[in-house]
Amino acid sequence: MSEKITVLLVDDHKVVRQGVRAFLQTQADIEVVAEADSGATAVALAAEHAPDVVLMDLVMPGMDGVTATRQLKAQSPRTQIIMLTSFHQDEHIFPAIRAGALSYLLKDIEPAALADAVRQAAQGEAVLHPRVAARVVQELHGSRQESVNVFTELSDREMEVLRLIADGANNSSIADQLVISKKTVKSHVSNILSKLHLADRTQAAVLAWREGVVRRGDA
Repeated sequence: MSEKITVLLVDDHKVVRQGVRAFLQTQADIEVVAEADSGATAVALAAEHAPDVVLMDLVMPGMDGVTATRQLKAQSPRTQIIMLTSFHQDEHIFPAIRAGALSYLLKDIEPAALADAVRQAAQGEAVLHPRVAARVVQELHGSRQESVNVFTELSDREMEVLRLIADGANNSSIADQLVISKKTVKSHVSNILSKLHLADRTQAAVLAWREGVVRRGDA
């Protein structure tokens, strides 16, 4: 008999974990080895158990699912991560995939389909919710057409903020330089990350430098 697929459940809602565990325990080839109620706990438990598959919630207090995915994949590249969430907006999908998630599913998935997704993940095969898959395909097509300028969706003000981010300025410094409130800066930063499908301001800075938005010697 082949070894069971080991799974780590990550969700800050206990009732969700209990429901998923109860079903997966009925599958002869799947074993839930641990549960985590936060991203930080997930990373620690993954280091301990080295599971084949992680079912990862996206929005959690403290460390979110994207950050946990990035850290977990860094320490255990063989572990495959399935995002299991209620969110299907671009600002959630693309950072999760960039962070290393193999599959992206919504919580309205049928139990049998979830079990199949776990089996496929264990084989390195991705499964995307149809709505998510459509967005990924659209983005791939769009990125080919708009490869000349990846910043076309950013406003002039957002470009100003991006340049300052790339220059290493924090929100307070950006607010002072542009004479706007820190709350407004925070909104601009959030919009920039969403439009560029990035997980954090470090990625935004790297992209800005790479695409020539900021150059050495600019001041």
